[in-house]
Amino acid sequence: RLHLVEFGGGPVQAGGFLRLSCSPSGHTVNKYCWACFLQSPGKEREPVPVITNEGLKTYAESVKDRFTVSGDFGEGIMWLKMNSLKSEDSAMYYCAADKGRVWPWCEETVVPGSAARNEYNYWGQGTQVTVSS
Repeated sequence: RLHLVEFGGGPVQAGGFLRLSCSPSGHTVNKYCWACFLQSPGKEREPVPVITNEGLKTYAESVKDRFTVSGDFGEGIMWLKMNSLKSEDSAMYYCAADKGRVWPWCEETVVPGSAARNEYNYWGQGTQVTVSS
C-alpha cells in the first residue's frame, strides 16, 4: 500500500515562505494524481494544488500566484513552494494521491463541492504550518 510522508512544515512569519515535500515511501508511482490539502481547526480539508505525474497542474483560487507545485516523480517526490504566506494559511497540510485518474478528475479536485476531493485513497500524516503576523 502506498504510504505518503510529508516534510517541511513549521512556524513562519507572515510574508515569508516555506517549502513542503511529499514522498511515497517504498513505492514506485505512475499515473497518479497528487494533491495537497490544508485543514484548519473546525473546518473541512481544502485542496490547494493538484499535479499529475505528467506535470499537469492547477490551484485553488486562494493560493494562485503565491503557491507553486512541482514534482520529480521519477525520484518519487512532490514539492509545494508557498510564498507570501498569510495567517489564514495556517493549517495542517496533507499530501494525498490516487491512482489511475484522468486529468479532468484531478482538475476537478480544486472545484468547491466536487466529489473528487473526497475520493483520494492515499494520505500522508500531515505537517503543521503556522503563520504568525
